[in-house]
Amino acid sequence: MGNFEKKFGKYAIPNLTVIIIGCYVIGYLMQLINDSFLDFLTLDAYQILIKGQVWRIFTWVIVPPDSLGIFTIIMLFFYYSIGMTMERTLGTYKYNVYIFRGIFLTVLAAFLSFGICYFFPGVMLTVFGEEYRSLISTMLSMGTKQDQLELMKTIYAQLAPVFSTYYINISIFMAFAIVYPEMQVLLMFVIPVKVKWLGILDLVVMGYTFFVGNVFVKFSVGAALLNIAIFYFTFRNHSYLKPKQVIRKAQYVKNMQAAKTLTKHKCAICGQTERDNPDLEFRFCSKCNGNYEYCSNHLYTHEHVK
Repeated sequence: MGNFEKKFGKYAIPNLTVIIIGCYVIGYLMQLINDSFLDFLTLDAYQILIKGQVWRIFTWVIVPPDSLGIFTIIMLFFYYSIGMTMERTLGTYKYNVYIFRGIFLTVLAAFLSFGICYFFPGVMLTVFGEEYRSLISTMLSMGTKQDQLELMKTIYAQLAPVFSTYYINISIFMAFAIVYPEMQVLLMFVIPVKVKWLGILDLVVMGYTFFVGNVFVKFSVGAALLNIAIFYFTFRNHSYLKPKQVIRKAQYVKNMQAAKTLTKHKCAICGQTERDNPDLEFRFCSKCNGNYEYCSNHLYTHEHVK
């Protein structure tokens, strides 16, 4: 246990996966009631930094990473399972650190992308298709700073959902694949596949998305990849993370707890042990047929076993 865990471990939130899924449920309810309301909760750096809508720094985790459907419900159950497994394996504190680090890096990525667009407005051209680039280029070269900000407002209104919990969820699965690479899951409920191959596939897809995506996508995916990389290089040599070590440790703790309940002496009459009354003395009776032990209260008053 590190110094930070000793100091801040008591503040760790247990069952964090349940809370995250609960946030999604709230988001889906809002989506069913009024879909446009979620636009006021996204991680829109323009609205945060220019308009002062600071609540977006926190409320974006409520915005669901995907539309509601039967597949989404199945995936939520799946992420609940692996999330709770990871919390039991890493411990509540380390699991909290991993999740909140991913959230922090995503928020930081949104702010950095805003700074890049503000100081180097030319990168915004990569967001639009060829038919709009000439018009946008002219606007950037001839317009004022206010025109640039209005353009950024339009872009962020459309692309703020890129900074979502989707890649947070992917990073949870990637961490699970790092810790339990040999575990098998049923792909499409039929095909058994080792988790490590699915993890590699996700990593390839994320890498491809990073290289072909626009500046916003690069920052969003890059934040998740950085969190995964930190986790991998920090914990890959920790043997306590291996499943066999976790099982062995749990068995050791169970055996130690059982050993604490064992006693050396027990009266054959009243059943008292040295734990019940440390002042009692125990003796074996030489006249009884067998190994019968009695406390001092019953050593001379019991009936001999023949």
